[in-house]
Amino acid sequence: MTLDALRTKAIYQNSIDTWIAACEEKNVDWYEPENYKKFIAHLFQNGLSLKKFPLCIKETGGMYERGKDKTTFAESLAQLTDPNAAAYTIKLNDSALKVIRDFNFSN
Repeated sequence: MTLDALRTKAIYQNSIDTWIAACEEKNVDWYEPENYKKFIAHLFQNGLSLKKFPLCIKETGGMYERGKDKTTFAESLAQLTDPNAAAYTIKLNDSALKVIRDFNFSN
C-alpha cells in the first residue's frame, strides 16, 4: 500500500503502518527494528508532531508482505526502551508526506 492510499483510509495513521507503506513505495524491507528507529528519529528531527499511540499488538494485523508478521515486528519494538521504537500517530498531510519520503532508506 502506498502512503497516498494509506492517507485515504484516515489522515491520522500509526507510525508502524506508515513505515511499512513508506518502505513499500521505496521497495525496501520494513522488517528491521533498527531502521524503523532511524525513521522515527528522522521524523522527530524534521519537526513532525508525533503523539504516542497505545498500539494493541494483537490488532496490528498478522501476516503482511512476503510472509512477514507485523505482530512479531511490533512485539520486537515493544521490547525496546528507546523512544524511537514506540508507535506514534502521524497526521499524513502534504508536509508530513514530504518528510517521510525524504527519509534516506539506504541508511
